[in-house]
Amino acid sequence: MVPSIAQEYPSTPIRTSAPAAHSDGPEDQGHVAPSDIAVGVVIGRTSEYFDFFVYGLASVLVFPSVFFPFDGRLEGTLYSFIIFSFAFIARPIGSALFMAIQRRWGRGVKLTTALFLLGISTAGMAFLPGYASLGFTAIVMLSVLRFLQGIALGGSWDGLPSLLALNAPPNRRGWYAMLGQLGAPIGFMAASGLYLYLHSSLSSVDFLDWGWRFPFYVAFAINVVALFARLQLVVTDEFTRLLEERELEPAGTIELLRAEGYNVFLGAFAALASYALFHLVTVFPLSWINLHASQPVNSVLVVQIFGGAIGIVGVIASGLIADRIGRRSTLGLLACLIAVFSVFAPILLDGGPAMQDAFILIGFALLGLSYGQAAGAMTSNFSAKYRYTGAAFTTDMAWLIGAAFAPLVALGLSARFGLAYVSIYLLSGAICTLAALRVNRVLADRD
Repeated sequence: MVPSIAQEYPSTPIRTSAPAAHSDGPEDQGHVAPSDIAVGVVIGRTSEYFDFFVYGLASVLVFPSVFFPFDGRLEGTLYSFIIFSFAFIARPIGSALFMAIQRRWGRGVKLTTALFLLGISTAGMAFLPGYASLGFTAIVMLSVLRFLQGIALGGSWDGLPSLLALNAPPNRRGWYAMLGQLGAPIGFMAASGLYLYLHSSLSSVDFLDWGWRFPFYVAFAINVVALFARLQLVVTDEFTRLLEERELEPAGTIELLRAEGYNVFLGAFAALASYALFHLVTVFPLSWINLHASQPVNSVLVVQIFGGAIGIVGVIASGLIADRIGRRSTLGLLACLIAVFSVFAPILLDGGPAMQDAFILIGFALLGLSYGQAAGAMTSNFSAKYRYTGAAFTTDMAWLIGAAFAPLVALGLSARFGLAYVSIYLLSGAICTLAALRVNRVLADRD
């Protein structure tokens, strides 16, 4: 049965079982506030997105020269984007693998293993010799490390976003839903700022020789800090008890897909407009402008940092809007606006620097507003038994279908046939979102 929108989350606030305030017995666990959960969500997502964008920016600025010097700049960038997609292909595999680890050894072991794997695979890229030293072996090693990044990202799901949604006050669900999404623009701004500093401070030779490696070291350090911050929340008795009370425990992957696999794909397609836009305003514009040398790379990075700030405002605004009109209505409205934006995207990208900057800034505004409510909007479709695992796989599939190949497809088709294909890509994502929301409404009304 698919619940109606009014049933999206239970209206009863969640707290652990606790006796009266004067009790000092072992059962006195205290109240778990949504703000406590939000801290863990924001810390975790920011560290993951920093890793994510450190690699994405390197795919444009570094890897074509370091790992694919044997071909042209366009071809080298396309090769980099092929490897870029490997992490998204690996994410569902990582989710399935680490769900099994959690069922056997617990949430703490799962999270520790996943985040150390993420940090090690990210830092390992910093030590990779280039094609000039190892030849094709360097490309293979980069591919393996990128795949391991995806495995780790899938395994780092801790259930806190779902717990936050369930624990939010009934009239603030949109607000609390957007908190975890703040990690994307914050992580992007941090990664872009670091690359901007290195790219502007070093010579081209030094940057491509050793400067680009520094952000990957920083990513490892951030992961270690984030690991301990998240473990302090996730493995406490209070949070463990709360997760168990809400039945946020891993279910078998095959069992989930057999029982409620349609909800995984319905949820993934419902967020597709946002995920399709995600890389088309972050990674793709930098690659397009860099290839055509229409403005300096440092100028683009500055504009994208401002875009990240606009994205933060958009994410926050999405919480306010969603609490007034509903999360799914917000997704539908933004899908329509993204469709309109897609019509003007080729004109803006094909214009001068001012128009290209406008594409980035407007795109970030729409991304913030849509992405702020994209995660978990359909999670309530899952029964309690499958919500934990279902939420993870829905996110994995949204990334895989909507975002994994966006830079590769957009750049490859645009370079060969024109920027109209950027418009088609964005428009298809918006149509998929509207169709999925409509199907969900029909199924809810039928039930």
